[in-house]
Amino acid sequence: LETIIHHAKGKIKSAAIDWREKWTIMEEKKLEARSLASGKIDFSRGPMWRCILAQAVPLTVAQLVQLLYNVVDRIYIGHMDGSNGLALTGVGLTFPVITLIMAFTALFGPGGVPLFSMARGAGDTEKARRILGNSFALLLSTAAVLTVCGYLFCRPILFAFGASEASYVYAKAYLDIYLMGTVFSMTATGLNGYINAQGFPKIGMYSTVIGAVTNIILDPVFIFLFDMGVAGAALATVLSQGVSAVWVLRFLFSDKPPVSLTRGCIRADRQTTGQILKLGTANFIMQGTNFLVQVTCNTTLQLFGGDLFVGIMTVTNSVREIFMLPVSGIVSGAQPVISFNYGAKAYDRVRSGIRFNTWVGSVYTVIAWGLIVLMPRVFFGIFNDDPAMMEAGVPMLELYFFGFVFMAFQLAGQTTFQALGDAKHAIFFSLLRKAIIVVPLTLLLPRMGFGVMGVFLAEPISNVIGGLSCYITMRMTIYKKLLEA
Repeated sequence: LETIIHHAKGKIKSAAIDWREKWTIMEEKKLEARSLASGKIDFSRGPMWRCILAQAVPLTVAQLVQLLYNVVDRIYIGHMDGSNGLALTGVGLTFPVITLIMAFTALFGPGGVPLFSMARGAGDTEKARRILGNSFALLLSTAAVLTVCGYLFCRPILFAFGASEASYVYAKAYLDIYLMGTVFSMTATGLNGYINAQGFPKIGMYSTVIGAVTNIILDPVFIFLFDMGVAGAALATVLSQGVSAVWVLRFLFSDKPPVSLTRGCIRADRQTTGQILKLGTANFIMQGTNFLVQVTCNTTLQLFGGDLFVGIMTVTNSVREIFMLPVSGIVSGAQPVISFNYGAKAYDRVRSGIRFNTWVGSVYTVIAWGLIVLMPRVFFGIFNDDPAMMEAGVPMLELYFFGFVFMAFQLAGQTTFQALGDAKHAIFFSLLRKAIIVVPLTLLLPRMGFGVMGVFLAEPISNVIGGLSCYITMRMTIYKKLLEA
């Protein structure tokens, strides 16, 4: 009898455990279904690859649309009658200014997102709100300063960036109007990351889709119908950025996000600003080194090749932006997911996210590299079909993309350092690839007999050295510690 009773108790206990496990799974599925229905992603549930893709797909679409802001402008401008490529060259000369604005946006906007995500993961909502408000205050004040400085020093800045008298006319016409939208650009781009970081990637996607659609519609109207040329392209961009900024602020000031923006929290305090600067410096340097590279490339190309090769570099950078988009969307989607799980001490999930980033990025960049090798003229022709520019530019495009696969390792390592708050390594590897490798090579190789080819050769060399160094260091430091945790 005792044996029968003992056996029965075991059966009942086993059944109870099975029932609890099934009930837990059912509840998790219900929570996941509710999360999906509401458009919000729970970073703590489900496989990491699914969380990252759910975050990354809308972000990639959003970044695609964001890319259209500039790419559509260049496509229209590159095919304007009578400019002989000078209009495209002029717009290319404004890239360093726009990049500098984006650098400050990345410093105070996305620079605070990892801190924001870790605070949410730790359950500290008020701290997360302070970071959001502080970030907004810094974006507004910086936008005002950059706008004033841009108007005061427009001519000397553009000539320092490689303008000639012929290309300056187009560059100034574009920049005079673009600067008016600095506050819109910094607000929309800088705060959109806080929407994505709260698990609303679709809302973040709409932020850019709305603006980009506006830009696509207005571009041909202002450029061709109103015959405004490059000034029309700039006006279309400013208006579309204004629409995006209104959308972002309307959502963040509502009660829909878990951490909303309130008037009382829009202020900068020393402690929070210091924390944002610590991590945001890596983002700033990443964009800032892009600025430095663009200036160095334009001035060197103007010296060794003239306006033609400055225009070719504009096309090359445009093609690169297109191909960087998917892998950039993946790592952007992964960053808040990894940060959240790191804050929640779910280290196995963090490792899974890092592995997913690396494999997807590697496969994609190999495919992208192959497409450039097979169809260089197709991609170059999207932006300009001038015969002289095409013949000189296609070999430069092929050279520039050599070794593109190594960018996947750079992005995987860099994203991990940023997501886990390792500012020291994030800053160093931002500097290494661009400031320490590309800029010196851009200055030296043309003077060593490579001519304009040396400017385009600097990029693949930096991809190999910088990408491998960043990824290997990440594996030997952060990833190793996660395995031991």
